[in-house]
Amino acid sequence: MRSIMPTASVEREHLTLVSSLRAQGFAIQPAATRPQAGVSYLVAAGEPIPAPARTLIVDRGEREVLPFRDGQPARIAYGHDDATVGNAFARAMIGGPELPTAADPESLALLALAERVAQADITVLINGPTGTGKEVLARTIHLQSERRDGPFIAINCAALPETMLEAMLFGHQKGSFTGASSGGEGFFRAANGGTLLLDEVAEMPLNLQAKLLRVLQEREVVPIGATMPQAVDVRVIACANRDLQEEVAAGRFRADLYYRLSVFPLTTKALAERTQDIPALAATMILRHAGNRPMVPWPSDEAIAALVAHDWPGNVRELENVIQRALLFCGGATIEASHIVFDRPSAPRLAPVAQQVDDATLGQVVQLSEFAAIRETLAACGGSRIETAKRLGISERTLRYRLAKAREQGDDLASATQRAISA
Repeated sequence: MRSIMPTASVEREHLTLVSSLRAQGFAIQPAATRPQAGVSYLVAAGEPIPAPARTLIVDRGEREVLPFRDGQPARIAYGHDDATVGNAFARAMIGGPELPTAADPESLALLALAERVAQADITVLINGPTGTGKEVLARTIHLQSERRDGPFIAINCAALPETMLEAMLFGHQKGSFTGASSGGEGFFRAANGGTLLLDEVAEMPLNLQAKLLRVLQEREVVPIGATMPQAVDVRVIACANRDLQEEVAAGRFRADLYYRLSVFPLTTKALAERTQDIPALAATMILRHAGNRPMVPWPSDEAIAALVAHDWPGNVRELENVIQRALLFCGGATIEASHIVFDRPSAPRLAPVAQQVDDATLGQVVQLSEFAAIRETLAACGGSRIETAKRLGISERTLRYRLAKAREQGDDLASATQRAISA
């Protein structure tokens, strides 16, 4: 747990800042006469600076952000009306790049739960849409655990060639297959003593799922070409952007592996469902990408309002793209609403059925027609997504995206089709 030591004047004049830092897991240390190792200091303008490289000067007045540079203290100034963004800038500067960003109550509760999970050396399954910070949460669990000094290795099961995935996970011996001119230890042995993150685990082939299950059960791997198992001490965190229970029901994921992975399930939400995180994330990303600017730009109220109003189909990844764009367009000390450029306008909210014909835009009409076509084809194919994708001339990945989009708008096409088939 990170520790901060605010002076009495900072606690009095910036109570919301100190309270928000406490809510985000910072331990508040009482004032001490000598600098303490590993403690960050919050002082008011004009007060003594205990440890320059770990001291944030907090002041009232015109918006200003000066990050830590060359061993010098950081400085931030803002008024009551700018507390939301100001507190986020302060948290980002004190916490550093490894500290996850959260301000929404549900996000704070999730991080608090993750901290408790970290203390128990158990397997964790993190579900949530793409780009919602599943890897950030996994890394947080690792850093809060007893394995923090061990390696943290993250692999994307969908990005690795299926023919090489087994060798890359479990290792191989020299000459065990064509092209194996030397041996390889594999990710499990490389992560020994630490944490292995299996991202997009739902994309793993069924035959490898059986081998992964054995590794989790026996805590040992058998490299390709070897006859003797080798013990491994690894904590596994799995991530999935699809509902694994649905994948189990469809026969695409092993039920026994699901229950082995889901010892403690956590779920990240879409960014549009946790709007209080948006100003905090924006401030963190502005600091991250501001480079060596003499002064970090501050987002205006109108810019923040534009960010909060967006529907964020790309979640946090999309927000980071927008912030980087805004920093390119911004030539001064303020990021204005005109600097906020999205990939596309926010999707209009669907009106009640009675108003859809009168009020629908062309995009809505197209989307409703698309959903209807998917529903009909699913029914004609007996619920088979593979056959449905083939008949519609799209990839399975695109079909999954369309089904997820429909679910977000309250139309669970797959479940409705299954119920109709069962009836």
